[in-house]
Amino acid sequence: MENKIRGFEVVSDEFRKYPNVEIQLPKRGDSRSAGYDFYAPCDLEIYPNEKILVFSDVKAYMQEDEVLLLYVRSSLGIKCGVVLSNGTGVIDSSYYNNPSNNGNIGIALHNTSDRIVVIKQGDRIIQGIFMKYLVADVDCVIHENRVGGIGSSNR
Repeated sequence: MENKIRGFEVVSDEFRKYPNVEIQLPKRGDSRSAGYDFYAPCDLEIYPNEKILVFSDVKAYMQEDEVLLLYVRSSLGIKCGVVLSNGTGVIDSSYYNNPSNNGNIGIALHNTSDRIVVIKQGDRIIQGIFMKYLVADVDCVIHENRVGGIGSSNR
């Protein structure tokens, strides 16, 4: 991976969901923040109990023994009742550049409140934290290489 260790890139043009938008790459709020804030690529309205999937047009690269964990930002969860539909997003290193979507990170949001939540383009919505992970002594894998996009096992 040409001396890159970990970071973010805009996905290739052919896989962009918002081709006419200048995508902001995730940034940390300060030098001691663990999470990289992801920005809404467009205006969103999420109705009560509605679930939506919005693509960030951002992909993440990292070392093979690392994962990017995605969490809703506290302000969105506490103040607005919006959570990630899958609890915690797990972006594996093999998701980067995958052929089905070029690693475009999808954000599945669920409005648990009883009011419409409005998110403006450029608002910070989730945060991603890079982490090392361990494998078991007897490590059995289903596939040697990634076979799909979101959902990873393509089933």
